[in-house]
Order: sequence, then C-alpha cells, then structure tokens
Amino acid sequence: MHASSMAKVTVVIPNWNGIRWLPGCLDGLAAQTFQDFDVILVDNGSTDGSVDYTRHAFPRVKIIRLRHNVGFAAAANAGIRASHSPYVALLNNDTVPRTLWLDALMDAIERSPPSVGSVASKMLRMENPELVDDAGDLLSWQGGAYKRGHGDRAAEYETPVEVFSACAGAALYRRQFLEDVGLFDERFWAYLEDVDVGLRGQLRGFRCEYVPTAEVLHHGQGSAIPGRRYVRLVTRNRLLLFLKNMPTRLLFAHSLKLAYGQLYLLLAHGRPLQSLAGYLMFLLEVPHVVRERRRHRRSQRITDAELSDRLLDGLRDPPLRQVVLQRPRRAA
Repeated sequence: MHASSMAKVTVVIPNWNGIRWLPGCLDGLAAQTFQDFDVILVDNGSTDGSVDYTRHAFPRVKIIRLRHNVGFAAAANAGIRASHSPYVALLNNDTVPRTLWLDALMDAIERSPPSVGSVASKMLRMENPELVDDAGDLLSWQGGAYKRGHGDRAAEYETPVEVFSACAGAALYRRQFLEDVGLFDERFWAYLEDVDVGLRGQLRGFRCEYVPTAEVLHHGQGSAIPGRRYVRLVTRNRLLLFLKNMPTRLLFAHSLKLAYGQLYLLLAHGRPLQSLAGYLMFLLEVPHVVRERRRHRRSQRITDAELSDRLLDGLRDPPLRQVVLQRPRRAA
C-alpha cells in the first residue's frame, strides 16, 4: 500500500477499540499482490491506543479520528468521502485479507459490466478457514438477512455467482455505484446497512457478484455490539430496510410474510423488551422513511416482479416451534 492521491482503490477500515485486530488486518493489506491502493482508518473514538499504534506502525495509513463512536455506517461514509479513487473497498478491522484478496476483487469488477456495482468476498472463519463465514448476503421476504454459506465447507463455494448484496466487512464498490445509490444510511448506525445499500442498488438495476478467489479470514463478532443493543438495532433496522425501500405493491403482496418474520425474529431473539425498544426506535424514523420512499420511487429502474424474484421466499432458520421450545430463558 502507498500514500497517493492517484490510487485506483481506497480501502476504508472503520475501527473502534480494535487494537488487538489491527496488526493482522494491516499486515495483510501490506502483503497484497495488488498494491495500487491507499488505506484510510476511520477511528470511532477508540480509547485502546489504536490510533497511536497505527500512526507509528503503519505511517502511510491515513487516519480520520472521530471524537466518539458514531457507528459503522457513519464511519464508513467518512472514509468514502475522504477518498477520491474510482473504487472503494470496505474492510472490517477484525479481518486478515489473504494476499490475492484485492487483486481478485479488482480483476472481477473490471471484467464485469458497469451494472455490477459491487463485488463480495469469500469470508472464512479465522478459527477454522475450511468453513465459510460469509459468501455474499441474501435477503428474504420474511425480513431475514443471511450470510450465504455460513458454517458450510469453503470448498463448496468455489463458483462465482450473483448474490443480493456484499457484506461490507470485505467488499469492493465502484464509486459510480455509490454516487448513484448513495452512501450508507447513517440512521442504521450498525447492522444491515450493507444490505440496505444492496437493496437500493437492486432497485436501480445494479447487481452484485460473489468472487470466491477473494479470500478474507474473519474473526467474527470481533467488534460486535453487546447482545441487548444488537437486538434493538437489528429490530429497528429490519423495519427501516423494508419500509423505506420496498415498492408499496410489494409490501402489500408480502405483508403476511413480513408480519410472520417479525414474530419469528422477536421470539428467536428472546429479548422482548429489547425488541419492543427497537420498534419504538423505528417510530422516531418515520419521517426519514417517508422522505426516502419518495426518493426511491423516482429512481426505481427494475419492475416490482424482478425485484420480488431477487429475494428469498422463506426463512433459512429452524421452525418457529423449535425455536420457542429450545430457546434458553434470558433476561430482557
């Protein structure tokens, strides 16, 4: 990696108290076979020495230091806005990219038509790289967002395919795509913000391709938010994702599936008070939803039927009865 205003790619790494992960992540970037890139570390008010470590160990990394934790979405946007390259990569701090990672992503996206706005990596479990952590994200009409291949053997995911969206933990975007679709919605704070970008891209006719040779080792939940806050955020964000983006006809056509998905996920989380808090948080976002719906209605480039076919019809989870019977008791 180098410091240059003419780099072809900018790798943006949102960071919050990630000093235990940063050496592996930044060493992995330094070893890339593709070297025409800059790195921007966006620090979310860390208190663990992350900034000082990066400044001294990797002086070519540009650091944007935020005063407090503004969330993944806003940190990613700060890095994107500070970049000028035709391509932008997002990378979690708790990853170690293998040497061909960026080379493979760049080769795939440059060989693809402009309608491919983003490409997804093959994210492998750090503790067992023979297993997949994420091979592109999927979305269902019941509201479930899924890591494709999660827990499966990596050898089963060697074929490039189209996926719904890329996990922003290791993804490459065309700048033109981001300018057309818009950056990450900072109202999400964290969780599902990358699926939201993918959905907005789908509405505008963009596609996302999975690149199996772009391998990244991922610690998984290395920078995760504690459980209760996760339930609140993901409950709110699931509603934001659908209600601000989906065409009205599709919302009505799939209303029963969406309602079932809300019930299922409320019971599956097992934290009813936190889920309720998430629903109340969503009510505060209704004006934002209304504004976004008006904007998306004007920019939709595919038919409702085409969009409907791009979502899964069913939850990839155990049956509801099994979830209820097996769920351990926990405090709300």
